[in-house]
Amino acid sequence: MRYRLLIKGMTLALLVLGSVADAFAGPATDQLKPEIDRVIATLEDPALQAKSRTADRRQAIRTVTDRIFDWTAMSKRALGDHWEARTPDERAEFIPLFRELIERALLGKIEQYGAEAVAYGEESQDGDDIIVRTRVTLKPSREVGMDYRMVWQGARWMISDVLVARTSLVRNYRSQFDTVIKKSSYEELVKKVRARLP
Repeated sequence: MRYRLLIKGMTLALLVLGSVADAFAGPATDQLKPEIDRVIATLEDPALQAKSRTADRRQAIRTVTDRIFDWTAMSKRALGDHWEARTPDERAEFIPLFRELIERALLGKIEQYGAEAVAYGEESQDGDDIIVRTRVTLKPSREVGMDYRMVWQGARWMISDVLVARTSLVRNYRSQFDTVIKKSSYEELVKKVRARLP
Protein backbone atom coordinates (compact mmCIF):
# COMPACT_ATOMS: atom_id res chain seq x y z
CA MET A 1 0.00 0.00 0.00
CA ARG A 2 2.74 2.43 0.99
CA TYR A 3 4.68 1.44 -2.12
CA ARG A 4 1.70 2.31 -4.36
CA LEU A 5 1.22 5.63 -2.56
CA LEU A 6 4.90 6.38 -3.01
CA ILE A 7 4.72 5.62 -6.75
CA LYS A 8 1.61 7.80 -7.11
CA GLY A 9 3.31 10.59 -5.19
CA MET A 10 6.44 10.39 -7.35
CA THR A 11 4.37 10.33 -10.55
CA LEU A 12 2.40 13.39 -9.40
CA ALA A 13 5.62 15.18 -8.47
CA LEU A 14 7.14 14.46 -11.90
CA LEU A 15 4.01 15.72 -13.65
CA VAL A 16 3.99 18.90 -11.56
CA LEU A 17 7.72 19.45 -12.04
CA GLY A 18 7.38 18.80 -15.74
CA SER A 19 4.64 21.40 -16.11
CA VAL A 20 6.61 23.89 -13.99
CA ALA A 21 9.71 23.32 -16.13
CA ASP A 22 7.68 23.92 -19.30
CA ALA A 23 6.15 27.09 -17.87
CA PHE A 24 9.56 28.24 -16.63
CA ALA A 25 11.15 27.70 -20.04
CA GLY A 26 8.68 29.96 -21.83
CA PRO A 27 7.44 30.12 -25.43
CA ALA A 28 10.67 31.41 -26.98
CA THR A 29 12.64 28.50 -25.49
CA ASP A 30 9.92 26.06 -26.55
CA GLN A 31 10.35 27.24 -30.13
CA LEU A 32 14.16 27.40 -30.04
CA LYS A 33 14.90 24.03 -28.45
CA PRO A 34 13.65 21.68 -31.22
CA GLU A 35 15.53 23.71 -33.84
CA ILE A 36 18.80 23.47 -31.88
CA ASP A 37 18.14 19.74 -31.44
CA ARG A 38 17.78 19.42 -35.23
CA VAL A 39 21.06 21.29 -35.83
CA ILE A 40 22.96 19.05 -33.42
CA ALA A 41 21.37 15.91 -34.88
CA THR A 42 22.45 17.05 -38.34
CA LEU A 43 25.99 17.77 -37.17
CA GLU A 44 26.20 14.31 -35.61
CA ASP A 45 24.50 12.42 -38.46
CA PRO A 46 27.00 9.66 -39.43
CA ALA A 47 25.86 9.89 -43.06
CA LEU A 48 27.05 13.53 -43.17
CA GLN A 49 30.37 13.14 -41.32
CA ALA A 50 32.65 12.55 -44.31
CA LYS A 51 34.64 15.55 -45.53
CA SER A 52 33.09 15.04 -48.96
CA ARG A 53 29.66 15.68 -47.36
CA THR A 54 30.57 19.02 -45.74
CA ALA A 55 28.52 21.04 -48.24
CA ASP A 56 25.53 18.71 -47.80
CA ARG A 57 25.79 18.93 -44.00
CA ARG A 58 25.94 22.73 -44.03
CA GLN A 59 23.00 22.95 -46.43
CA ALA A 60 20.96 20.70 -44.13
CA ILE A 61 21.86 22.95 -41.19
CA ARG A 62 20.92 26.03 -43.19
CA THR A 63 17.47 24.58 -43.83
CA VAL A 64 17.00 24.56 -40.04
CA THR A 65 18.63 27.89 -39.21
CA ASP A 66 16.68 29.76 -41.88
CA ARG A 67 13.50 28.92 -39.95
CA ILE A 68 14.71 30.46 -36.69
CA PHE A 69 17.27 33.19 -37.53
CA ASP A 70 16.16 36.59 -38.82
CA TRP A 71 19.16 37.01 -41.13
CA THR A 72 17.91 40.27 -42.65
CA ALA A 73 17.47 41.97 -39.26
CA MET A 74 20.84 40.66 -38.08
CA SER A 75 22.59 41.87 -41.24
CA LYS A 76 20.96 45.28 -40.92
CA ARG A 77 22.09 45.62 -37.30
CA ALA A 78 25.60 44.39 -38.16
CA LEU A 79 26.04 47.09 -40.81
CA GLY A 80 24.47 49.72 -38.55
CA ASP A 81 24.40 53.17 -40.17
CA HIS A 82 25.97 51.76 -43.34
CA TRP A 83 22.88 49.66 -44.14
CA GLU A 84 20.85 52.62 -45.41
CA ALA A 85 23.51 53.46 -48.01
CA ARG A 86 23.37 49.97 -49.50
CA THR A 87 21.46 49.28 -52.71
CA PRO A 88 18.92 46.42 -52.85
CA ASP A 89 21.49 44.34 -54.78
CA GLU A 90 24.19 45.01 -52.17
CA ARG A 91 21.85 44.03 -49.37
CA ALA A 92 20.84 40.85 -51.21
CA GLU A 93 24.55 40.03 -51.59
CA PHE A 94 25.48 40.86 -48.00
CA ILE A 95 22.80 38.88 -46.13
CA PRO A 96 23.99 35.38 -47.20
CA LEU A 97 27.63 36.40 -46.59
CA PHE A 98 26.81 37.51 -43.06
CA ARG A 99 24.70 34.39 -42.49
CA GLU A 100 27.69 32.23 -43.38
CA LEU A 101 29.96 34.20 -41.03
CA ILE A 102 27.54 33.64 -38.15
CA GLU A 103 26.99 29.98 -38.99
CA ARG A 104 30.72 29.30 -39.02
CA ALA A 105 31.26 31.21 -35.78
CA LEU A 106 28.52 29.22 -34.03
CA LEU A 107 29.02 25.81 -35.56
CA GLY A 108 32.79 25.70 -35.94
CA LYS A 109 33.52 24.46 -32.41
CA ILE A 110 30.58 22.06 -32.41
CA GLU A 111 31.78 20.60 -35.74
CA GLN A 112 35.28 20.32 -34.30
CA TYR A 113 34.49 18.87 -30.87
CA GLY A 114 30.88 17.67 -30.97
CA ALA A 115 28.14 18.68 -28.51
CA GLU A 116 27.31 16.45 -25.57
CA ALA A 117 24.37 18.46 -24.25
CA VAL A 118 22.56 21.80 -24.29
CA ALA A 119 21.13 23.06 -20.99
CA TYR A 120 18.43 25.73 -21.09
CA GLY A 121 18.21 28.42 -18.43
CA GLU A 122 15.49 30.90 -17.71
CA GLU A 123 14.17 33.43 -20.19
CA SER A 124 14.58 37.10 -19.40
CA GLN A 125 12.87 40.14 -20.88
CA ASP A 126 14.96 42.88 -22.48
CA GLY A 127 12.63 45.53 -23.84
CA ASP A 128 10.50 43.78 -26.46
CA ASP A 129 13.07 40.98 -26.82
CA ILE A 130 13.48 37.73 -24.93
CA ILE A 131 16.90 36.39 -23.97
CA VAL A 132 17.09 32.59 -23.89
CA ARG A 133 20.12 31.41 -21.93
CA THR A 134 21.83 28.12 -22.77
CA ARG A 135 25.02 26.29 -21.90
CA VAL A 136 26.51 23.99 -24.51
CA THR A 137 28.73 21.17 -23.29
CA LEU A 138 31.35 20.35 -25.89
CA LYS A 139 33.34 17.14 -25.84
CA PRO A 140 35.24 16.50 -23.64
CA SER A 141 33.26 18.35 -20.94
CA ARG A 142 33.93 21.93 -21.96
CA GLU A 143 31.06 24.37 -21.41
CA VAL A 144 30.27 27.45 -23.49
CA GLY A 145 27.59 29.97 -22.54
CA MET A 146 25.42 30.75 -25.58
CA ASP A 147 22.45 33.08 -25.22
CA TYR A 148 19.91 33.90 -27.91
CA ARG A 149 18.21 37.27 -28.29
CA MET A 150 14.80 36.58 -29.76
CA VAL A 151 12.22 38.95 -31.20
CA TRP A 152 8.56 38.30 -31.98
CA GLN A 153 8.04 38.41 -35.76
CA GLY A 154 4.31 38.30 -36.36
CA ALA A 155 3.72 34.59 -35.80
CA ARG A 156 6.90 33.25 -34.19
CA TRP A 157 10.03 34.03 -32.21
CA MET A 158 13.14 34.64 -34.32
CA ILE A 159 16.79 34.97 -33.29
CA SER A 160 18.13 38.50 -33.79
CA ASP A 161 21.49 38.05 -32.04
CA VAL A 162 23.63 35.42 -30.35
CA LEU A 163 25.75 36.11 -27.28
CA VAL A 164 28.71 33.80 -26.80
CA ALA A 165 30.11 34.09 -23.27
CA ARG A 166 27.77 37.14 -22.95
CA THR A 167 29.44 38.85 -25.95
CA SER A 168 27.09 39.91 -28.77
CA LEU A 169 28.16 38.52 -32.15
CA VAL A 170 26.20 41.19 -34.01
CA ARG A 171 27.75 44.03 -31.99
CA ASN A 172 31.21 42.53 -32.39
CA TYR A 173 30.84 42.28 -36.17
CA ARG A 174 29.29 45.76 -36.35
CA SER A 175 32.40 47.25 -34.75
CA GLN A 176 34.69 45.38 -37.17
CA PHE A 177 32.57 46.24 -40.22
CA ASP A 178 32.35 49.92 -39.27
CA THR A 179 36.14 50.13 -38.96
CA VAL A 180 36.74 48.57 -42.38
CA ILE A 181 34.13 50.70 -44.17
CA LYS A 182 35.37 53.95 -42.60
CA LYS A 183 39.01 53.17 -43.31
CA SER A 184 38.39 51.84 -46.79
CA SER A 185 35.00 51.09 -48.35
CA TYR A 186 32.00 48.79 -48.29
CA GLU A 187 33.45 46.97 -51.30
CA GLU A 188 36.61 46.26 -49.31
CA LEU A 189 34.48 44.87 -46.46
CA VAL A 190 32.76 42.44 -48.83
CA LYS A 191 36.14 41.37 -50.18
CA LYS A 192 37.43 40.72 -46.64
CA VAL A 193 34.31 38.79 -45.67
CA ARG A 194 34.59 36.61 -48.78
CA ALA A 195 38.25 35.93 -47.94
CA ARG A 196 37.17 34.56 -44.54
CA LEU A 197 34.75 32.15 -46.19
CA PRO A 198 36.86 29.82 -48.36
